[in-house]
Amino acid sequence: MKRRVAVLGATGIVGQRFVQFLADHPWFELELVMASERSAGKIYAQAVTWVLEKPIPKKAYELKLYPIDIDLVAKEKIDIVFTALPADVAKELEPQLAKKGIIVVSNASSMRLESDVPLLNPEVNADHVDAIEVQRRNRGWSGAIVKVPNCTTAIATLSLKPLVDVFGVGKVIVSTMQALSGAGLTGVPSMFILDNLIPYIEGEEEKVENESRKILGIFNGNNIEFNKEISVTASCHRVMVLEGHTEAIFAELKSKTSMDEIIKVMEEFKSNKIKNMGLPTAPEKPIVVRREIDRPQPRLDRLEGNGMSIVVGRVREDKTLNGVKYVVLGHNTIRGAAGTGVLIAELLVKKGYA
Repeated sequence: MKRRVAVLGATGIVGQRFVQFLADHPWFELELVMASERSAGKIYAQAVTWVLEKPIPKKAYELKLYPIDIDLVAKEKIDIVFTALPADVAKELEPQLAKKGIIVVSNASSMRLESDVPLLNPEVNADHVDAIEVQRRNRGWSGAIVKVPNCTTAIATLSLKPLVDVFGVGKVIVSTMQALSGAGLTGVPSMFILDNLIPYIEGEEEKVENESRKILGIFNGNNIEFNKEISVTASCHRVMVLEGHTEAIFAELKSKTSMDEIIKVMEEFKSNKIKNMGLPTAPEKPIVVRREIDRPQPRLDRLEGNGMSIVVGRVREDKTLNGVKYVVLGHNTIRGAAGTGVLIAELLVKKGYA
């Protein structure tokens, strides 16, 4: 039986990605799309400024847009709500949905670091999903809130996971070149970014540094513990690329190894945590390694694995950190946002939480 789902914040870039993924999903039936009051009452196709590479899905075209209404979500017996809302709005609204017994898969940054709220990158830490049971006991609700990581963090932690598991990782330095779509439809005016780059993204570096340690931590049965072995420092920059975040990562390894072995471990990474679950959105190869000296590149590699794979290249020894340095690319609104959100929902269904 298909789960009934809704998208809140359906007209923004991440909301559009959710609609794209959900309109023809084999497990989910898209029943409601909600946005701001100014769009309410319009047909989705008339209200949205569609910017994705494929047309609006036919099943979504004629959906009526509603203002955000918790009571309507409950009345329509929605099983899972996908939210692409500003953090301040999400912080107030999402707990109300959970209190009504609804599962919330949220792209908002609020509550990401709370110890009973799973912050899921499924191939990396699917076992953290069981913190939902603790969350329900702690907060007295029958629904749940599960968070999608920051886009940069999702890409970085997926690339680091096989290294953490096989070799152990200490210090990590991340320097990013982040796409414009990460700032939303009107986030960066053209006069600011043309012939330019912007070496600051508000709050981004702190998100990468803190969320990475939570995702790579452990669920001990009572709460999610941050990884105490890893320290992460980040410098984040906006560049004139439409989609696809590129990150230069430098990682200290606790076990000495060869670059060939690192490449092999990355290429063979399948994630025991979701392997054989048959999740429709999971890529066959979460990590793709390119050998060319000038790859990955956003325009060429961002849609690898339907946008759900990350692409690693320029794997080489880092003598300063006694480890490895490499470049990783991921699609920021798919792997870094809506695609991972849908993958999380599939995991929740498979585990019996939704």
